Amino acid sequence: MTAAAGGGALARHPGRPASRGFTLIEMIVATTIVAILMSIGLPSYRYITNANRISGEVNGLLGDMQFARAEAIKEGQTVTVCSSNDGASCSNSTSWARGWIVFNDPNNNHVVDAGPPPEVVMRLQRSFGGTDTFVANNNLKWVTFNRDGFALNVGAAVAITLHDALANRAYTRCLEMTIVGQLQVVPYNGGNCT
Repeated sequence: MTAAAGGGALARHPGRPASRGFTLIEMIVATTIVAILMSIGLPSYRYITNANRISGEVNGLLGDMQFARAEAIKEGQTVTVCSSNDGASCSNSTSWARGWIVFNDPNNNHVVDAGPPPEVVMRLQRSFGGTDTFVANNNLKWVTFNRDGFALNVGAAVAITLHDALANRAYTRCLEMTIVGQLQVVPYNGGNCT
């Protein structure tokens, strides 16, 4: 029975069943195409996820520094941002990847005092979940903004550098600040921030 005579039925050869699948050649071609697309897409996906994570982390500290500066100006008293392991006190460490806190610090001693008046933690950032490093140059353990918005302990420009676990230059970002309280995220250029 042919397709024309049978009203659209499949042509059958005697002794051979009808084929309803993929041939080996078709499977190899499809697998090759998928492999090529994965080899192109996977590095791009890794770059996007790493770059977004690093950007979020550095922008978190940038936002909290800007908040501390604005609060110092608004309240007319010093506000401190410091690295913190427990979310309640300063850790006296140059590693900011463990987290940080923002608190009002009218006596400018870089310690969250019980008072009177009590010094309140206004913002808290917990430790990063991964293996990223966030280390300040010049042994910067805290930044205190005065009522005019100046960073009291910065001196010349200071940078806090954020690396991924592999210290890949493409993912590294730096948060720079100056004595006048200017903050900006800049790219990493080899051994230093630009």
